[in-house]
Amino acid sequence: MKKCPVSTYCGGCQYQGLPYTEQLKKKQEESEKLLSSFCHVEKIIGMDDRDHYRNKVQMNFAYDEHRNIISGYYVASTHTIVPVEECGLCDEMISRIMSSVKKIIIRKRIPIYDERSARGCLRCVMIRSTNTGEYMVVLVSKTADFAHREEVVRDIIHFNPEVKTVVQNINSSRSSAVLGKRNIILYGKGYITDELCGLKFRISPSSFYQVNRRQTEILYRGAIKATGLNDSKILLDAYCGTGTIGLCAAGSAKKIIGVESNSSAVKDAKINMKINDIENAEFVCEDAGKYMEFLARNKTHIDVVIMDPPRKGADQRFMSSMVKMRPDRIVYVSCNQLTLKENLKFLSRYYEVTSIQPVDMFPYTSHVETIVLMSRM
Repeated sequence: MKKCPVSTYCGGCQYQGLPYTEQLKKKQEESEKLLSSFCHVEKIIGMDDRDHYRNKVQMNFAYDEHRNIISGYYVASTHTIVPVEECGLCDEMISRIMSSVKKIIIRKRIPIYDERSARGCLRCVMIRSTNTGEYMVVLVSKTADFAHREEVVRDIIHFNPEVKTVVQNINSSRSSAVLGKRNIILYGKGYITDELCGLKFRISPSSFYQVNRRQTEILYRGAIKATGLNDSKILLDAYCGTGTIGLCAAGSAKKIIGVESNSSAVKDAKINMKINDIENAEFVCEDAGKYMEFLARNKTHIDVVIMDPPRKGADQRFMSSMVKMRPDRIVYVSCNQLTLKENLKFLSRYYEVTSIQPVDMFPYTSHVETIVLMSRM
């Protein structure tokens, strides 16, 4: 990847400028430092084509000191925006569409949201893409009122025919949350469709979906292989999002049960099940810990659990209930090795950690995805 002119200020690419072999070495060393006390850590799986891998980007909008509209990323742990015109990590077409949208916003003089006064309209723009060539533009605004909205949408579509849907997301909170709960479809169907591991997946604005499709297939195939599933076993897919892991595993299992607290993601998961003609899956909208507690109380039989929690990891309620259920195997897919380590301290009292496989999902950054296999003692 060519040198980014704002890498020093942005902080998003912690390893930019470092040869890829050195990036992998650092990630391997960190993985071993954190996790080798539980089990041997396998060699990290790297990525061949490392540029432009992100299929989702969000640019925050603000005024500079001269009241010019700027867009870019927040510096880590701040609300200071570093102006970014092009990001080497994201899909190249996303960069072009984002640049076009910014020009339209400036030309139409759309009021930009100001965090201090809580006035203005546009907060940020999110763009998602799929490997089928579909693009989604999400305009995040403080309220439903959006000056020149129809003209903005018309111009986005006119100058960017790759865009298949435009959605307005309403976020009136003063929190750091990117999206609000309400979406208004302005153009298209309100979703785009991706293909992953031979299946089709519907992606809505608020649904979680891995940002690096190429490495996601490697991650998911590795996790599913670790489950040891066959057509007599029942799999629980916890923190399932749009059902991607569970549905990819459905052909190898007797039954799949997915649980997810995000109602939009669960809606997509149920649709994804139907469009892929999968009949042995069901999805529940519920907090994973609360649902696991319910299953344990009712002595529900589960053979294997795949858990893919958010960065904060799984809570005690979830883990305590899971070990009471005594599944044969637990496959933990982690995006944060620090919270993974803390969760393993508890889980390793009841399960033997038999395999730890790091995967480089995010080249040029310090982040690592990890697949951990645990077997009942």
